[in-house]
Amino acid sequence: MAKNYPCEKCPMRAKFEKNPQSFVGRFWHWHINFCPGWKAYFTQLPEADQKALREKYNFTKYAR
Repeated sequence: MAKNYPCEKCPMRAKFEKNPQSFVGRFWHWHINFCPGWKAYFTQLPEADQKALREKYNFTKYAR
C-alpha cells in the first residue's frame, strides 16, 4: 500500500508550479535536492512517474 506524502500537495511546490522564478519556487527547487521527505516520495514512485518528474523539474538525483 502506497504511503501518502505531503510532497504531492506541498504549498511550496504549488508556488513553483505557478511561478518557477519566484523566490519560493526557486527555494523549493533547491530544497528537493536534499529533502528526506522528497527522496522518500520520489523513490517510491513508479519509474514512469519518476521520469515525468525528472523532465518536468529538471531533476537528476536518485537515479537508479
